[in-house]
Amino acid sequence: MMSGRGANDGGRDRDRHVVLSSADSRGFVSLRQPATPRPQRYAIGRSLRKRVPRSALGDWSVPESRVDPVQQIITTHQGRLDRLIPVRIGRMIASPYAFLRGAAAIMAEDFAHLPSTGITPVICGDAHLGNFGFYASPERDLVFDLNDFDEAHPGAWEWDLRRLVTSVWVAGRQNGSPEHACQEAVARCVAAYREHMAYLAEQPLLARSYERLDLDRLQTTATRDTLRKEMKRAAQRARRRTSDRALPRFTEQRDGIRHIVEEPPLITRLDTGQADRIAEALDSYLRTLPPHWARILAGYSIIDIAHKVVGVGSVGLRSYIALCQGSSPDDVVFLQLKQARRSVVAQFVHGDSAWHTHQGQRVVDYQQALQTVSDPLLGWTTVGDHQYYVRQFRDMKGAVTIDGIDAPALADYAAICGLLLAKGHARTSGASMIAGYLGNSDKIDRAMCRFARSYAEQTERDYHSLLTAVTHGVLHTEASP
Repeated sequence: MMSGRGANDGGRDRDRHVVLSSADSRGFVSLRQPATPRPQRYAIGRSLRKRVPRSALGDWSVPESRVDPVQQIITTHQGRLDRLIPVRIGRMIASPYAFLRGAAAIMAEDFAHLPSTGITPVICGDAHLGNFGFYASPERDLVFDLNDFDEAHPGAWEWDLRRLVTSVWVAGRQNGSPEHACQEAVARCVAAYREHMAYLAEQPLLARSYERLDLDRLQTTATRDTLRKEMKRAAQRARRRTSDRALPRFTEQRDGIRHIVEEPPLITRLDTGQADRIAEALDSYLRTLPPHWARILAGYSIIDIAHKVVGVGSVGLRSYIALCQGSSPDDVVFLQLKQARRSVVAQFVHGDSAWHTHQGQRVVDYQQALQTVSDPLLGWTTVGDHQYYVRQFRDMKGAVTIDGIDAPALADYAAICGLLLAKGHARTSGASMIAGYLGNSDKIDRAMCRFARSYAEQTERDYHSLLTAVTHGVLHTEASP
């Protein structure tokens, strides 16, 4: 570029898997292989109720063998930048919901030992309310969808739904909603998932892939005025989050050249050797793009590169932003390189080591599988021993503010997220079987309400364990500026 230089079988043995899919591990089959008729796939789904009753998905009790949650968090710090671990802990202790955002590994371990059907589409692996949001389509339309795929992987659809409904209950409690309102929000979420999965299962495969939720449809899907207003505000914020508008926020002019401004510890400068290695890696990244987009991006030159902390669960992993300039000072694009490691789901699914030789490519492949439209500049690269995926840093990305929204708005928003989760799962594999298993009654809704409440309480207990560890000096914390 540019440079001037699997799911287990519902039991307790993670090594026994039933993968009910017509596709191979990467989702591809021969066109010569006969497709399983839809009625037969529905029947397979219904038959799974005998082995895994829908009511069983509501059960949660703490296993005797459960690893201490604080120790699990410490384990996830291996390979992270030591200087940023206190920042990560500082973000996780902000609230039970913030803790949940950083606890994907804990949940994956817990969920892998719970009953599941064995139907394994591509899943987000980190499906919570905060991982849905706005971004720009290649046509520059504002789209609302799942937007975080660091943990994406083939896995049990139940794991995504469990994490999503738990986040709904935890967020509701944090906002002061009574328990019956939290239950209503979870029930709306699961019903939307169930009903949209049933709808998509009846659609042709290509039609499922075209399904999308743009701003106009989003406004008509939301039923509460309070949520519509927040959606409108979030959309307005997203439209302002572009590379050119980021210039005054993240850069300053020195000696006629723009530089990314340091904000330690969140934005820090690189030495010349680091910057050169990342610039070289971005040249390699161009080869992972479709030719049209690689040709366009090759017309830009790297002006500056810095390390920038992002998220909650990702804090401590290596993440860089590169400012690139085209033919004029106001023609700019920020690229983000984000370190990709093995998904927290992977250890519980057979064959992972054979599927993914590059974790950045895994993130890109599964993002494009789960989203209807994606960032056209998605690609991947390697810097030294670390693998990365690359995307636009500021591309009209924005999220709905969960803190403080009222109970009816939360229920409305939870239903939208449930619908989108069903859409993502249905795009990859197993929609008819999942729909057959779920059925038309509210049995699964009631089971997931029971689970969400129990696991929300578990999340709060784990959160207080982390607070205790910080109080006793087991872990240190540093608040973000």
